[in-house]
Amino acid sequence: MAAVFTAGVGAGAINSVVGSGTLITFPVLLATGLSPVTATVSNALGLIPGSISGAIGYRKELRGQRRRILKLGVGALIGGLAGATLLLALPADAFETIVPVLVGLALVLVALQPRIGRLVQRRRERTGNSPRRDGGPLLFTGLTLASVYGGYFTAAQGIIYLSLMGMLLDDSLQRLNAAKNVLAAIVNTVAALFFLFAADFDWTAVALIAVGSALGGYLGAKVGRRFSPLVLRILVVAVGTVALVQLLLR
Repeated sequence: MAAVFTAGVGAGAINSVVGSGTLITFPVLLATGLSPVTATVSNALGLIPGSISGAIGYRKELRGQRRRILKLGVGALIGGLAGATLLLALPADAFETIVPVLVGLALVLVALQPRIGRLVQRRRERTGNSPRRDGGPLLFTGLTLASVYGGYFTAAQGIIYLSLMGMLLDDSLQRLNAAKNVLAAIVNTVAALFFLFAADFDWTAVALIAVGSALGGYLGAKVGRRFSPLVLRILVVAVGTVALVQLLLR
């Protein structure tokens, strides 16, 4: 119980700042004897309070993003429901085969985001096009597909979100991170609500992760908001690299 609670605190903090908190809680739940599916659905429900507390911690950076989040939230809802359905309908290895590829690509995009942003800005200056505040159809489609993955497993979901938004939105990384927390909360919530009617939970694990992630999410936001864009990007790449290695070794 102490290990699950501690993992919940760590997952909530990392999810708030970067993402990939599931890579902390999931192995711990498996170590307690839960089956992979029960561990996944219990983890999804338990991390909801952490996503919400992380979003509250970033409330200052969320100002002015209501319209953007409402639009992208629709994609997160659709994708999260689709991913939860896939978890129960497909063999475990059918979807996880592509997970390391997605995480690796996301890490490359995050690392190269400043350079890509400069190239995009130069192109806009040449063509006279102004950036869209919501990222357009490309971002909506990309985040919807990322949310399908998030509803299925959630690990590194936040990193994929940040990489897509960093390329397609002209905004600070901290504000994008705030939006990421809200979208992740939507995916976790819709997936967990679906699981409530279709899968078995370990309610002790859910309660321990819920309390721990709520505490960790708020503390993570308090610390993460003070990071410079460079430090935050380095942290994203570092955590994502650990996530990628762990996924490859599973």
